[in-house]
Amino acid sequence: MAKGKKDQKTEQQDAEANAAASEAATTGTEIQESDVIVEPESTRLLRLQADFDNFKKRTIRERNETYRRANEDLMEEMLPVMDHLELALEAAAQHNADHAMVEGFRLVSDQLCSVLGKFGLTPIDATAAEFDPNLHEAISHLPSPDVAENHVMVMTRRGYKLGDMLLRAAQVVVSSGDPSAVAEATATEEDTSTEVEA
Repeated sequence: MAKGKKDQKTEQQDAEANAAASEAATTGTEIQESDVIVEPESTRLLRLQADFDNFKKRTIRERNETYRRANEDLMEEMLPVMDHLELALEAAAQHNADHAMVEGFRLVSDQLCSVLGKFGLTPIDATAAEFDPNLHEAISHLPSPDVAENHVMVMTRRGYKLGDMLLRAAQVVVSSGDPSAVAEATATEEDTSTEVEA
C-alpha cells in the first residue's frame, strides 16, 4: 500500500508538473504574441516621434522664411523713401537751403538708416570701388583721366543689402579709363596691325 501511495503521489506530481509545463507553454506563447504586438507599436511610436520632430523643424523653418520675406518686402518699400530723402538733402545742400532745416533732415535720414540697419539693411558704398556685377548695375561707361578703368565714377542710385542678400544693386557709371591712354592703345594696335599686314 505504501507503494500505491507513492505511485499515486508521483502521478499527482507528474500531473501537476505537466499542468505547470502546459501553463508555462501557454504563458510563453502569450508572451511571444504580446511581443509581436508590442514590436509594431514601438516602431509606430518611433515613426510618430520622428514625424513630429520633422514637423517642428519645418514649422520653425517656414516661420523664419515668412519673417525674412516680410522684412524683405518692407525694406523694398522703404528704399524709394530713403532715395527721395537723400536726393532732397543733396538738392538742399546745392541750393544753400536753411542750415537748420537741412540738418534736421540729415538727422531724420541718419535715424531712419540706423533703424533699418538694426533689421539688417546695409547700404552699398560704390564710390571709387572696382565695378562688381554682383553689387553694381552699370548704366553707362565713360572715359575719365581721374578714375581707373573698370572703377565706379559716379553712383546714381545707392544699392542695399539685406543681411547677405542683395536687395537692390547700386546704379553706377563706370570708367573706361583715361581717354588719352585709350587713344594711345588704339594707335598702338593700328600700328601693330599695319606692320603685320606689311
